Amino acid sequence: MERPLVIPAREPDSGPFESDPQTHDRDQITGLLGPVPIGLDDLVRMSGASPAIVRTVLLELELAGRLERHGGGLVSLL
Repeated sequence: MERPLVIPAREPDSGPFESDPQTHDRDQITGLLGPVPIGLDDLVRMSGASPAIVRTVLLELELAGRLERHGGGLVSLL
């Protein structure tokens, strides 16, 4: 009789998730935003943050009513 495949449980991460932005990430990304629309790729490149961090900060700004989304994946501050 075959033994069932046992996959060991993964140890929990001790640090924050990669998409959990720090204060300096928020400040840097928000500082790159203004009234002129900018693309997500440009924000990632210019901030040096991961795409997950940039998307999280943009979502936070959008939920706070401070972000406007435009066609073509562009965003700007209100």
